[in-house]
Order: sequence, then structure tokens, then C-alpha cells
Amino acid sequence: MNSTSSLQEIATSLPIFSEPEQKEIFLFVLGALTAKIISLRKAAEMMNLDEEGLLQTLDLLGIEFSYLTQEDIEQESIW
Repeated sequence: MNSTSSLQEIATSLPIFSEPEQKEIFLFVLGALTAKIISLRKAAEMMNLDEEGLLQTLDLLGIEFSYLTQEDIEQESIW
């Protein structure tokens, strides 16, 4: 199985987005966000969503997203 057919199978199994192209873009965006290559704003733009809409989509899928490090989160909780 090559990587293109694997990506298509994974994209097809996503329970959101009706078009396969949207699903593939979402997988790309998810990877880029996780690797901190793109901003949330750019990711939302690529998905034709606003930032809040993208965050809600991630939340619905059970994907936790934050640019904060564990140390940042601990510092915030002290305030």
C-alpha cells in the first residue's frame, strides 16, 4: 500500500467534512498544527473556517490543541 492510498483511506474514515479533498486538507492542517509549522489562523483559513470553528471541530473530534507548553500551562494556573 502506498502513502497516497493510505491517506485516502484515513481521510475517507473521518466522520466530518463531506468532500474527500476537505478531509485530506484537514489531515494536512492537523499535522502542520501539531508540528507547529502553521498558525491556528492560517490553519483555519486553509479549512475555510474561522479560528473558533476550527477549534470546535478539533474539540468535537477529541483532539486537544494548544500552542502552550506544559510549563506555560503550569505558569498560567499559578496566576
